[in-house]
Amino acid sequence: MTAAADRATADVITSAVAAERAGMVATLIRLTGDWDLAEDCVQDAIERALVRWPQEGMPRSPVGWLTTVARNRALDVLRRRRTERATLQQRAILDEIGSDGGQPAGGSDDRLRLIFTCCHPALALDSRVALTLKTVAGLSTGQIARAFLVSEPAMSQRLLRTKQKISHAAIPYRVPPDELLAERTDGVLAVLYLIFNAGYGQPEDHLAVEALRLARLLVDLMPEDDEARGLLALITFQMARRPTRFDARGDLAPMEEQDRSRWDAALIEQGVWQLRRAGRSGRRPGAYRLQARIAACHAMAATAAATDWDAIVTLYDALLAVQPSPVIALNRAIAVGFRNGYQGGLAELDALDTAALAGYYLLPAARADLLRRLGRGDEARQAYYAALCLTSDGQPEQRLLQRRLTELDFCQITPAE
Repeated sequence: MTAAADRATADVITSAVAAERAGMVATLIRLTGDWDLAEDCVQDAIERALVRWPQEGMPRSPVGWLTTVARNRALDVLRRRRTERATLQQRAILDEIGSDGGQPAGGSDDRLRLIFTCCHPALALDSRVALTLKTVAGLSTGQIARAFLVSEPAMSQRLLRTKQKISHAAIPYRVPPDELLAERTDGVLAVLYLIFNAGYGQPEDHLAVEALRLARLLVDLMPEDDEARGLLALITFQMARRPTRFDARGDLAPMEEQDRSRWDAALIEQGVWQLRRAGRSGRRPGAYRLQARIAACHAMAATAAATDWDAIVTLYDALLAVQPSPVIALNRAIAVGFRNGYQGGLAELDALDTAALAGYYLLPAARADLLRRLGRGDEARQAYYAALCLTSDGQPEQRLLQRRLTELDFCQITPAE
């Protein structure tokens, strides 16, 4: 087989795995009750496909082939264990294979069970995020460790402890009952939002891409949940600007400096559609839908000067009413600065609860930016230095602040208003 054919086969496997991996793992977890066994068997099926498909040709149903091989592998392992529990699980697998011919079964229900179990409130938040990335998104332990800035052995132990807690605490592998669904769904959305934010702030975008894929999956599984659609719309709008968020050196590019012709128009259109679809219910928008509307105001403005800051401030007012937060209040103050004038923005910053934002670099960074625009260079420098002290070495945010300081040192600053 040629190298081109090998690549084509690998692409088919990658596509099948990306679309169906979570469903295959979820089904095996339900049948075996063993998280590690489920992941290992799916990985084993993928490895066998990489060896056999180039030699034997593509099966008619790549996903069905992978699912059958993974199930058979699980059955072999359980047979070797020869316990009463394994015998019952063998029977369940055999019954299901006999009923569906080896095709993926219970995919939607199983994937929902998997997502809600990974995001169970009994687990620590960082454990929920890590387990979701490992089991639902299929990231390697090394990739997750790098995202959390810990060693791979440490992350491996964290994942092990999380799975053990699920087992020892008898956390149910199920979608919560109706009376708990709204509360648990909020937890799932929070995990996906954290995954997105972890990736969106870095030039390497694999976490942000996974968050977008998981948000789409959740909407597919829960199409009537308006806030799930709101989160998907928010992530979609943000990802539309992704090609211009970092420059060629990997440094952050502020929105007003980005080439808007390079924003992804198809993604913006998708975000608009998701927002409209969420609004059909007539239900009052929650935090994710309101944030998505703010993102839409930015995404649909043809130029930075055309941004509807009045609408954005109004949306921040509504967001603060739904979800009071010092960070949201800070973002509102910045928006007021662009609506009412930079001096008005400084007044809004002065009125914030600075104690609640202590240690958050964006507070002095926002002040520095407004002072720079007002032509108050010395005060801006002091604020930029204060912001720099609150950032980590080598991070994109720190490099942007250093660039602003350099511009202040070498450029004559004149007031913008």
